[in-house]
Amino acid sequence: MIKASAADSVLVRNELGRSRSMYECESLQLIIDRLDTPIGEMLMVADRDGNLRAIDWADHETRMLRLLRLHYGPNGFELVSGTNPHGFADAIKLYFAGDIAALDILPVATAGTPFQRAVWRALRDIPIGETVTYAKLAQQIGKPTAIRAVGHANGSNPVGIVVPCHRVIGTDGSLTGYGGGIDRKRWLLHHESNSLASQNQPAILSRKHCA
Repeated sequence: MIKASAADSVLVRNELGRSRSMYECESLQLIIDRLDTPIGEMLMVADRDGNLRAIDWADHETRMLRLLRLHYGPNGFELVSGTNPHGFADAIKLYFAGDIAALDILPVATAGTPFQRAVWRALRDIPIGETVTYAKLAQQIGKPTAIRAVGHANGSNPVGIVVPCHRVIGTDGSLTGYGGGIDRKRWLLHHESNSLASQNQPAILSRKHCA
């Protein structure tokens, strides 16, 4: 598990304080849906404007609520139950059924610090079926020495799977630092690589037939 240094932690706390203050005077109306997946019950939170705000697992609901309070203030949002807001649940079901590109265009809105949002944007640029290291991710956002801070931001990602923090691995190739658990991370990576291989197989067979 990558831990932030003291300096990194101070930076994150200061930036979060500034970010949180922007939302304390607003009350977000958020819709929460629950859906079954092959790796457990998922929680999905969307706003009224058609953006995903959070995705986590039911066994980590307390953590998700804590992050929402951290980002928007303890009285800055209201959660109401809903079903398939903006069609997001349908897209997630397609992903788990093998259409792994179904999540690529889903709109996401987050609070967090400017540094965290830079990391989260970079996560969405990781191609399906590929992984990057924390060091590589730090280079991609122009902060090559901020590896630990990148690891901390990766672990604080509020919109799992859609913002694919599971595609980040340790320098030695180990599956480390996934808040949903290593078993889920392993499953997701295998699911994406296997689904991608299945999608590419007809094209390969077609080229062989033409030859």
